[in-house]
Formats: sequence, C-alpha cells, structure tokens
Amino acid sequence: MHGFSNAGYFFFLALISVIASMAFWFRDVVSEGAASQNLKTILSNNILKIAKAILQDKIKQTLENYLKENSNVIKNKEYLGHYLAGLLEGDGHISLPSLGNTTLNRVLNPRIVFTSHINNLGLFTYIRSELGNIGRFQKTGDNTLRYIIGDRKGILLFINLIHGKLRTPKNIRFNDLIKFMNNKYLLNIPKSPLDCSDFSNNSWFTGFYEADGHFGVKIVESKPKSDTRKRSWSESINLKFRLDQRSFDRPTSSSMLPLMEKLASFLYCNLNTYKIKTGSTESEVLSLGISSIIKLGFIIDYFNKYPLLGVKGKDFKHWEKVYYMICSKEHLSEEGRLKIKLIAFEMKKNKE
Repeated sequence: MHGFSNAGYFFFLALISVIASMAFWFRDVVSEGAASQNLKTILSNNILKIAKAILQDKIKQTLENYLKENSNVIKNKEYLGHYLAGLLEGDGHISLPSLGNTTLNRVLNPRIVFTSHINNLGLFTYIRSELGNIGRFQKTGDNTLRYIIGDRKGILLFINLIHGKLRTPKNIRFNDLIKFMNNKYLLNIPKSPLDCSDFSNNSWFTGFYEADGHFGVKIVESKPKSDTRKRSWSESINLKFRLDQRSFDRPTSSSMLPLMEKLASFLYCNLNTYKIKTGSTESEVLSLGISSIIKLGFIIDYFNKYPLLGVKGKDFKHWEKVYYMICSKEHLSEEGRLKIKLIAFEMKKNKE
C-alpha cells in the first residue's frame, strides 16, 4: 500500500486469511449452537418424561436380590397364569396396530404393556425370567416402570399362559389380540372364554389386588377437649383394606360394575362409589373397603395361600403383623402402639 515490493500480494494474502478465519469461526459458532439446541432437546425430553431403557446389569442384579428376598416364591405356571391375568386386568394394556407392513416395510406386532412403580422392578424381572426373558423394560420420569412384551414369540407365550383366565371387560380386548395374531400369522387360536370360577380357587385376585389394592394402618392420636373441639378423641388403631376401580373400561366401552359386585360378595363387604375429577373430566370410581377385624381374617388366609409377589407383598407382611397384634390386644398398650407406629412407618417407606 506504500509502494513496498510485492506489498499487494501480502495484502490480499492477509485479507484472504482474515476472511477464512472468520468463516471457520462462524462455522464453529453455528455448530456449537446446534449442539446447544440438541442439549436443550435432551433436557426437555427428561422434563417431558421420555421413556429410557433400564441397563441389563441393573436388571440382572435386581432379579438376584429379588430371589434372595423371596426364596419361597411359588414357581408354578398355573399360579403365574392366573396372577398375570389379574395383574394385566388391573394395570395392563393391550395395544393393537393396523394389519400389514409400514411404508418402511416393518412388521408391526401388538404390545402387551404393564405399568407400575419403579419399586416393583424386582417383581417384573422375576416375571420376565419365568417367561423365558421375553420383553423389555422402560423407565419414565423418576418412578414409573413399564414392562413391554412386543415380539411374536413373547405374545404367543403370554396368550397361552393367561388364555381363559381373564374376568373383566379386558377379555374383549384380549380376544381382539387373538384375532389379530390369527389373521397376521395364519394361526387358529380359539377365543378366550370369560373366567367365572370361584375367586378363592386361584391367584387371579392376588394379581388384580397387586395392581390396584391398598393395605393401610390408620392411627388416630388422642386429643383432649378444647375451645374448637367439643369432644375429646381417644387414641385408636385400625386396619384398612381397599380396592378401587374405575366404573367404566374405556377401551371396550364396558362397565366394571358386574365384576366389582362379585368381588364385594367374595369379600363380604359393601360396594361404594365416589367421583374423581381430572381436569374438566369427572369419572366414577367403584370402591371396596374392609376394616372389620373379623372380616379381615379371610383376607389374611387368602393372601397366605396365594401370596403377593411385588412391593404389596411386603406391605401385607407388615399389615398382617398389626392384624395379629390387634387380635391379641397388644395395640392397647403403650409399647404395642409404638411398635405399630414403627410398622406403619416402614409401610410408608415402601411406597416412596
């Protein structure tokens, strides 16, 4: 620029270097921005509770721990079949795709999905092992577990295991699944009849209660009469046994009332109803509840004959201890009440 020899060449060389540096720099800024956007997507997926797979090492370790803690678990296919039928009807879902292949030429199979609390991972690793390790696990959010059976072999095995053992309107959906598999794979599986046998003859109610039941210990502390309380309250301890179900099964547009009436007769209790509101939608819930010590003896005998296999099995053992303490009047002493309070605390921890 000032007349130096070859100054023009150096000038244009420097200019090209600056432009190239700026171009590469802007390229890095753009790529980092895209990475940042991708990070935001990952974070938002976690916030939106996108399902995540559970590692095989964790599944293996959980199963080992479960078998150590439940060394007396019943290994019987007939027991497991009725239990799984009840569990499916309580907390399960059958998803049916359209027949045929997709535009990517993928064969779509139905899915049988169980949804539970993550604390029940031990139960479902045990079920999976008994089914020949079919199916996979997903975790949604912090505490929701899903066990999914979605391959042809697994679905056919599951159909065979619970065929003729369902009691609710979900049997309609189960027969839709059978029809789907017959059409897709040219099979001849017969329709599943509704099971109308006595509840006390198998483990169906155990599986159903595992999904939707509740064992409770109600402790009322003593309170003296005051300006705001007209009567004094004496300390009391009661056991609660409760089972709730929505009155209407949406996938099949069927009422759950006939089944719940039969269960009320089986449990020697009344069937009550109450309303719940979800957003702007209100729905009716059918509820069975028992608190009478005399009637609860029948429940104790049933679950000792057909044991609960999940977290509710632990709750039941704690609950059973309180039952026998009340029967022997231990709950009337200060020491007995303290023991019961500690047991109730352990039951609360199991639900966290």
